[in-house]
Amino acid sequence: MVDRVKTGIPGMDDILYGGIPRRNIVLLSGGPGTGKSIFSYQYLWNGLREGEPGVFVALEEHPVQVRINMAQFGWDVREYERQGLFAVVDAFTSGIGEAAKKERYVVTDPEDVGLLIDVLKEAIRDVGAKRVAVDSVSTLYLAKPVLARRTVMLLKRVLSGLGTTSILVSQVSVTERGFGGPGVEHAADGIIRLDLDEVDGELVRSLIIWKMRGTKHSMRRHPFEITDKGIIVYPDKVVRIGRRVSIE
Repeated sequence: MVDRVKTGIPGMDDILYGGIPRRNIVLLSGGPGTGKSIFSYQYLWNGLREGEPGVFVALEEHPVQVRINMAQFGWDVREYERQGLFAVVDAFTSGIGEAAKKERYVVTDPEDVGLLIDVLKEAIRDVGAKRVAVDSVSTLYLAKPVLARRTVMLLKRVLSGLGTTSILVSQVSVTERGFGGPGVEHAADGIIRLDLDEVDGELVRSLIIWKMRGTKHSMRRHPFEITDKGIIVYPDKVVRIGRRVSIE
């Protein structure tokens, strides 16, 4: 039997045949507005509700804004932080500003991957994290894409070695169908691709699991929605992308 971590996202565990294999490092790839951050928030929140502590690494947004964004869906993590079950690693502010001075885990130089990993390891050990989300890993190698695979491999060794099942958010452009950096698809244990396509004059969200080591998974592209309670995936529906996009 495969030891799995349930995402808790409605419909998602159905197409994963029960969840993400434990210790897998999953690349969550997609363009702007596809719901990558919300997916990672929801994954961590559902873990907290199931007694699995978590860590969120904020590389592209102020930690205060991260908490606000989560609370908008009813996911108020502040009590879990007070209990020592959840932590936000501030890799955005470099410790600058009054609000940043109140953060416990601060990466003073976000471009220093070694420093980031040291702070991340401290946070994981302090809270006993079982789930981690890094948003976004692309920030670490945007200026030097050649470092993409090396960076993901480094994070993989650390995150998997510490026993976490983690999501690395990876950004791509609107027109790009890749995964956010050369070689990253080989470094990650799993890849979930989120897309936004126009169907009959409307934007439709869909996702597909490109790979997931250690488990069978759906090979189809499924539609999903972002509601006021988070993401809902529709496992019984399929989005077909060709010359014309259709939902069946």
